[in-house]
Amino acid sequence: MQESVEHVYLPYDIPCAVGRFMRCFKPRMAIIMETEIWPNLFACCGKNEIPLYIINARLSAKSAGGYQKIPALIVPALAHVKLIAAQTQDDANRFAVIGAKTETVKTLGNIKFDVEVSSEIIGQGLQLKADLFVGRFVWLVASTHKDEEVIFLESYKKIKQRIPELLLVIVPRHPERFVEVKKLCEQSQLKVVMRTAGEMCHQYTDVYLADTMGELKMLYAASDVAFVGGSMVPVGGHNILEAAVVGTPVLFGPYMANFKEIVEGVLGQNAAIQCRDEGEINSAIVALYADSAYRRALAEKAKAFVLLNQGAVARIFDMLSRDIGF
Repeated sequence: MQESVEHVYLPYDIPCAVGRFMRCFKPRMAIIMETEIWPNLFACCGKNEIPLYIINARLSAKSAGGYQKIPALIVPALAHVKLIAAQTQDDANRFAVIGAKTETVKTLGNIKFDVEVSSEIIGQGLQLKADLFVGRFVWLVASTHKDEEVIFLESYKKIKQRIPELLLVIVPRHPERFVEVKKLCEQSQLKVVMRTAGEMCHQYTDVYLADTMGELKMLYAASDVAFVGGSMVPVGGHNILEAAVVGTPVLFGPYMANFKEIVEGVLGQNAAIQCRDEGEINSAIVALYADSAYRRALAEKAKAFVLLNQGAVARIFDMLSRDIGF
């Protein structure tokens, strides 16, 4: 498999660069993810009779408004697209508004719902909790960004007064910030243990800093509640579905623009908690700690929401298979 896959970057969207790329790699199919519309690339695909698809397609109202201002570029570009597999009906409608032919647009769902977490990973998380976090109520904060950790550290100190066994697990989004976050914890007079240090968490440990990559799903399984970061600062949020499918109660902040439809769906099912500020974070964590039945219900509803919306990968594969004769 390693010898059959090659990774290269697409060229800048200028005719001469795109042309060289096509002559060099001679692609047989083009599959674009989500919202990328490159007029010269699309035109070159049309010229060379390369079937072009946009899958897991999403288009915000803001982006659609921008594209509508340049119809001379966008309408001809979309004319070269064979099929658009939109995440939602709203996305499909917006693609039609900016010039896509209605017969080329289908609503096939969001592939993010097709997240899978093996029983082995969940088992590893539960074992980690038994080995390192025994006797602690574990609050995981995932994918944090600059200026978010200070919010959670202050929140932790206040909640700790009501939940003495509380342990805060922080997973920074970017590895280059691991040392910075450790210093923030120390400046807050909190005892921190780094995951790579291989040390045990003691009763006096306040923060377990996950300074590793690729372990988030396992850490969700090791937690009692999870807060998904990138949402307390205007970053746009991160994917809450991994935590949900693991079975961990999910919280997030007010800035979730990148996952608007998912957030609306999960809140509509009362399957997650959105916190607007530190006070609401504190109240939510205390309420979840005090009521194990509430935690279970929240987790079960979130997992059911994910399972109900799965299947986009299979639908897209079937569509591509029929179209290209697999």
